[in-house]
Amino acid sequence: MASGGSLEWRVNVGDGATEVLRPEGSFVSRMVMGVKGFVWGLFMKGWMFLEKAWGIANSEPKKAVHGLKVGLALSIVSVFYYMRPLYEGIGGNAMWAIMTVVVTFESSVGATFYKCVNRVIGTSLAGGLGIGVHWVAAESGDRFEPIILGISLFLLASATTFSRFIPSIKTKFDYGAMIFILTFCLVSISSYRVDKLFELAHTRLTTIAIGTSLCIIISMLFCPMWAGSQLHSLVFRNLDKLADGLDGCVSEYFKNVDDPEMENEDQECHDSKAQSYKCVLNSKASEESMANFARWEPAHGRFGFRHPWKQYLEVGVAMRKCAYCIEALHDCLNSEIKAPNSLKLLLVEPCKALSTSSSKVLKELSIVIKTMKKSTKIDLEVSDMNIAVQELQAAIASFPSTQTANEEHEAATIPPLMELLPLATLVSLLIETASRIEHVVNAVETLANVANFDSEEEKKRSCLDNNDHVAMRVFPEA
Repeated sequence: MASGGSLEWRVNVGDGATEVLRPEGSFVSRMVMGVKGFVWGLFMKGWMFLEKAWGIANSEPKKAVHGLKVGLALSIVSVFYYMRPLYEGIGGNAMWAIMTVVVTFESSVGATFYKCVNRVIGTSLAGGLGIGVHWVAAESGDRFEPIILGISLFLLASATTFSRFIPSIKTKFDYGAMIFILTFCLVSISSYRVDKLFELAHTRLTTIAIGTSLCIIISMLFCPMWAGSQLHSLVFRNLDKLADGLDGCVSEYFKNVDDPEMENEDQECHDSKAQSYKCVLNSKASEESMANFARWEPAHGRFGFRHPWKQYLEVGVAMRKCAYCIEALHDCLNSEIKAPNSLKLLLVEPCKALSTSSSKVLKELSIVIKTMKKSTKIDLEVSDMNIAVQELQAAIASFPSTQTANEEHEAATIPPLMELLPLATLVSLLIETASRIEHVVNAVETLANVANFDSEEEKKRSCLDNNDHVAMRVFPEA
């Protein structure tokens, strides 16, 4: 009996204690609790979404800026609907300007140029060709007009679609070919029922020109994001990551050899550094896309109108060849067959020396691209790397036999092949990586020559010439 006079039911649990049975709530109370839980769950999901969005905007503000730029462009182009004089001048086709902004405004200036130019060219060609086909079909009579229009639509759509598989067309004019097909279909089909075809084509071409012009102006004037600058930054950052990955793999392989107490210190830092080369392997698509868009961009900053963007792809190819070797080096860290520390100790110094000199070459190349200035010490760095390769090869050639001692005597024995194999694999990969780094050096030097990077010697010579010129003006000859 409960204290209030009501009955209270209890049940025995396994350990001898009792538990009070409480009656379930009513149907309405359970429904209210369910609705509260559902609303609270939606609120928490929305809050988590806002936190993620804020994190993206905080880490990559360019994405947030791009969203604001698109909103500004759409707000401006919508004025053609809100203001009656503009609406009467263009009519209901003002929606084409809004559609143009939506489909052509991209994050980078080059991508926006690419889509805008392709859209204008594709629309103009398809519109003009569609009007010409319409005139021929109309002159042929009502009986043959739909036949001529249908045949022309089939032939041009088939040929243009096939042209999109041609590599040169796909790279530069894929979007324009798609717009050509769309526009020609609209013009050829609507010309059979629409009387004022010229007026319709003129207004649509005008609205598309308005939309593309607005996209180009806003993308260039308000916080421009240049695809060329992004490609330039991506290449020199990848060189730094390649150097960090090489150093990280070698350091991770030879850890605990010099100092066994450093086994678990900064393990996460070493792992992330050793795997930084993966960014180079995964950047091929980004490099090709940025290089394609950069060709459409006007001269900006330190980049001229015909800057050799294609050479950046050559540098990227050479870097990926190095990254494949570093990936194989990283696989040596997780190999099931391990070389004993006694053997690692014999080659730790020459291996680390080669890794350090190779990383210095990569970092110097990164500085060359970042500053767009030719290096005066790259030849010295490459020479040091080649000397380190020779020293490592000499260390392998004079690899001593290990001394095993027992209770009675000491005998010189050759280490087992399975113990030497992992270390030999690492050494061969290091030497191959150094060889491939020289290809990166050649690619960067070609880029520096073609792009006319500044030279320290030329800069010093120009300074001396200016000083001589000033001296001639101050102390003219009698």
